[in-house]
Amino acid sequence: MWLIKSEEETDERFGKRPEERTIEEQIKNSIVIIDKHRGPTSHTITEWTKKIFQVKKAGHSGTLENN
Repeated sequence: MWLIKSEEETDERFGKRPEERTIEEQIKNSIVIIDKHRGPTSHTITEWTKKIFQVKKAGHSGTLENN
């Protein structure tokens, strides 16, 4: 369910509608959630992700350990 307070147009000086963004813009401004299995480190997964998406910067927010 969406709660719409008011209908407004986006000023192109400050951004654009999501459906108008290029794939490059979407990747640049995205969060990728990865379910990491045991084995590779979070650092390794981050490096693989940078190569796959061809970006210079990527990071991780931590790991939840299964006990």
